[in-house]
Amino acid sequence: MPTPYHPGGGAAAPGFAPSFALASLDGGGALAAREAIALLGGAIVAHHPLADAPGALALGEGAPAVVLDLAGADDALAHDVVAAVDALAAARAWRVIVAFSVAQIDPVVAALGEESGAVQLLCDPDRAEWIGALAVAAARGGGGVRSPEPDSERLARLSAEVARIAALLAQLSDGGVGLDRAEEPRLAFHAAPAAPVAITAAQLRAVVRARRLRDRYLGKGLFEDPAWDMLLDLYAARLEGRRVSVSSLCIAAAVAPTTALRWITRLTERRLLARAPDPDDRRRVFIGLTDEAVRALEAYLGALAAAGLPLA
Repeated sequence: MPTPYHPGGGAAAPGFAPSFALASLDGGGALAAREAIALLGGAIVAHHPLADAPGALALGEGAPAVVLDLAGADDALAHDVVAAVDALAAARAWRVIVAFSVAQIDPVVAALGEESGAVQLLCDPDRAEWIGALAVAAARGGGGVRSPEPDSERLARLSAEVARIAALLAQLSDGGVGLDRAEEPRLAFHAAPAAPVAITAAQLRAVVRARRLRDRYLGKGLFEDPAWDMLLDLYAARLEGRRVSVSSLCIAAAVAPTTALRWITRLTERRLLARAPDPDDRRRVFIGLTDEAVRALEAYLGALAAAGLPLA
């Protein structure tokens, strides 16, 4: 049996047992979450049917780490449960992990509102992502010195790091990879302000297609740049007068949905992206560029043109 992992490093300390409250469509669900909690050395203090979870959790005591597994739930149930639990979590300082499918991205993000970065989102997670998210939730419950960086950015970094380490260990067990890497000195380039240049949505779409061709011929995972891919897609959509849903933007990011959602949160915190509710469907929100982002992109394009450099 694997040695339980302790979020502070190494095996679990005597008496350490992070506790979690689960909610799934039925009492036999959330199998992946239960397996990951067992590997972590944690304890499940309650397992509620998804529809009953908000009321049951509201009556409970303490500040549990809550895991919502939305597998099998329809959009209305997923939206309403996430919204209710998120409100409880904000009031009671709970840690919340929400696991869902690609098809449930829009209702989940719409339910969380502007503060979605306070919740760990797992879209079709594998075991490493489950363990990473649970470890972060357990670590947050253990006190300690608070980081000065935003909670959402810290959680995303910690979760991604745990998942990266787990993936690296798996690669090492399959034959090993090189760990030594020489870093190039970083150079700073300063461009003088330049006049904005006209660019069309077709030109931006052509850049995106060229970027995807690299993946097709050289392999996926080598050129991931989700932030830039999303900004290009949103700029093109703005020029086309088209609105972009969260799920559509995740596809444009060309990375795993969980990773794309973390980047959407980060770009929103940097005030480059803004949310707008769908007036016809409360279970969906649209994402667009802020005026600040548009000004920055226009200045960037102007600088490229002035330097005779291509957009890539």
